[in-house]
Amino acid sequence: MESDLRSIGELARDSGLGVSALRFYDGADVLTPAWVDPQSGYRWYGPRQLADARLLCRLRRVGLPLADIRAVLGAASGSGAAHRVVAAHLRRLEDGLADARRELSLIRALIDQRENPVTATPAEHRFTVAAEELAAALDAVRFAVGHDPGLPVLAGVLFDLDGGVLRLVATDRYRLALAELPVHGAPSEPGPAGVVVPTALADGIRALLGAGAEEAELTLGTGLVRAEIGGHRIEGATLDHDYPDYRPLVRLDPGHRIGLSAAELRSAVESGATRSLPSGPHGAACEVTVLTVDGGGRLAIAPADGGGPVGDGLRVAVNRDFLLDALRAGAPEQLVLELGGPIAPLAIRTPGRDGTFSLLMPIRIPEPV
Repeated sequence: MESDLRSIGELARDSGLGVSALRFYDGADVLTPAWVDPQSGYRWYGPRQLADARLLCRLRRVGLPLADIRAVLGAASGSGAAHRVVAAHLRRLEDGLADARRELSLIRALIDQRENPVTATPAEHRFTVAAEELAAALDAVRFAVGHDPGLPVLAGVLFDLDGGVLRLVATDRYRLALAELPVHGAPSEPGPAGVVVPTALADGIRALLGAGAEEAELTLGTGLVRAEIGGHRIEGATLDHDYPDYRPLVRLDPGHRIGLSAAELRSAVESGATRSLPSGPHGAACEVTVLTVDGGGRLAIAPADGGGPVGDGLRVAVNRDFLLDALRAGAPEQLVLELGGPIAPLAIRTPGRDGTFSLLMPIRIPEPV
């Protein structure tokens, strides 16, 4: 009988599994020997078990959990059960990769910030901007301010002064909004400066801008921001955190640029179908709008059953509420959508305002099993 069997050492050599791994899987009732010598306790394996051992070796390499390995090896031939288990594991890996990409984007931004901080303000920088333009910029970014207590640096608006341009930035990691406006006159101090203005203070500045003043004088200093608007002054402490460098996140390479009416798109999203999907491997479910692009470059909302357009079949899923927030921000009449792919950020731009746009992080659409 032993001539038809492989020893545990031979099976280890031929399958890629170690002897200790084979002993473990025997104890776990995953791959049990065909025969165990009652005297020596030595394990022997049948000819057909080599294929199972080789499959087990590869399942182990991709990190399939033990219970799933047992299910794959024990699945009835032709039932499709083994393929379903592997497909479910692949989806988990892809979800984890998408979440890791988002986290790594923030990590890279934080590393860049350590090396090239954008919030260093060694002196006070005083300058003037048009009140109407500052109000429009705040309206364009306010919706994207973060609310996560674990990320207090995102609970405000970055005022980033760079020469003759002031950029306002807000992000909660899942969306990012940026608006820029020209500075009138040279700042009182040369060089870049940036401060993170707490949400309440940014809202206070916005309230003063509605009083009809033509200009706003801003002062960005070490630990403070001051705004003088129409004879009124508001000031307060800035957030004592270095804001992550947003600049690498806005370098996009879109495959589709589609111009359309903001009102029509809002109406289509509000009345269109949605799907309930998790926002990440461990995220809560949210209502998702799936944008599709057909072969003629036309944008549409995918039906709830997951159908898509003809042509290249591009589908980009985003949080429906986040999308509506971005479409309402600044009350634009026309929009340009930039879509790079199912895992690339969706960019929403306003024609004629190249420096003002928002980005939405996509949500992965599970493939049918």
